[in-house]
Amino acid sequence: SKRGAIDFDTTETRMVFDDNGKIAAIEPYERNEAHRVIEECMLAANVCASEFLAEHDHASLFRIHEGPTPERLAKLRDFLGTFGMQLTGGDEPTAKDYAQLLEKIGARPDRQLLQTVMLRSLRQAIYSPDNVGHFGLAYESYTHFTSPIRRYPDLLVHRAIKAVLEKKNYQPNQAAGDWTDIGLHCSMTERRADEATRDVENWLKCFYMKDRIGEEFTGSISSVVPFGIFVALDDVYVEGLVHVSELGRDYFKFDDKAHAMLGERTGVRYRLSDRVRIQLMRVDMEQNKIDFRLVDGPVERPVKVVAAPAPEVVPAAPPAKAARKPKAAAAPAAKVAKAPVAEKPKVKATTKAAPAKTAAAKPTKPTKAVKAATPAKAKAAKTSTASSGRNVKDSTAPSRPAAKPAKPPQKAALLSKK
Repeated sequence: SKRGAIDFDTTETRMVFDDNGKIAAIEPYERNEAHRVIEECMLAANVCASEFLAEHDHASLFRIHEGPTPERLAKLRDFLGTFGMQLTGGDEPTAKDYAQLLEKIGARPDRQLLQTVMLRSLRQAIYSPDNVGHFGLAYESYTHFTSPIRRYPDLLVHRAIKAVLEKKNYQPNQAAGDWTDIGLHCSMTERRADEATRDVENWLKCFYMKDRIGEEFTGSISSVVPFGIFVALDDVYVEGLVHVSELGRDYFKFDDKAHAMLGERTGVRYRLSDRVRIQLMRVDMEQNKIDFRLVDGPVERPVKVVAAPAPEVVPAAPPAKAARKPKAAAAPAAKVAKAPVAEKPKVKATTKAAPAKTAAAKPTKPTKAVKAATPAKAKAAKTSTASSGRNVKDSTAPSRPAAKPAKPPQKAALLSKK
């Protein structure tokens, strides 16, 4: 709006009951243009009533909403800084500064997170005779003259207005006419009524969920506390607790500034508005509590886990090992090169041995010459080992040099044929 009021996106729900008085479904309550018109008319009536009483200087109860405390403001700005955003307005920002920040956030994926943190930085509205204005609605004077739920402060305002019209002074009988004490009492009873409403709704939701134990649901983290995370389920609009012991095999620390639970060993982070998948484990009808077990999540993992390069650095080591292999292969090459040098004087035996190889390739007729070659090979192997002075490993490694000393026995084969 033009005055700069803060308009947070909130989802209200309503319960649909069946003929037996049991909840059939929980549905979101959407605001349309007709609702907004009625709300604006209600706000205009409240502002007129407040200004009328302030103009005639008559004591009454005003609906006041102060700005954020310096501590909350500092936490909010530190949190926004991690997202590259900032709240204008200095030490005393106005509702317009908050509204402008919401416009900058726009349709970001983390809008729900930022909006929730902004909302929690504000104080709660209370009743007081001191007219300090309404921060959230951006009104300098505001009271409850009419509201969807009739409250006792509304009646006190009506009586004060009647007294002004009759040119009288209204003095309530409660608290000896002390408007400050009356305002504190009305604020307390308002909180008490809200808590009673939530208790009834929670009991009905527990009754609705007790037959669905074991089912899995998807939802968003709605609150982070030192003992776990609260998850609001999609489509069902039911909230339950995932205890810190159900988050995984790690020690989780609560980070109040970041609104998150951080795993000390794994670095896994569960932050406000993160998407998770849970399983319904228990429903306590006496205490109105619902307990979940974490199945999967969050969708976005922290940088520590996603970008951990440790497993990818290991493949860089094999190049060093691969470089050693050519060195090991170079040794047999040198050994093979030495064998032919020793065989150079036996050129004639090499040429005559060619037919012998062909004869030896025929496995059908084992001749005496082949049998005679066997002890000769062993003798030649001993001779080559003694002459080269190699160790056991070197003598057994190459296969070609061991085959060549068998050539001299081929002479004996030729002589026998002659």
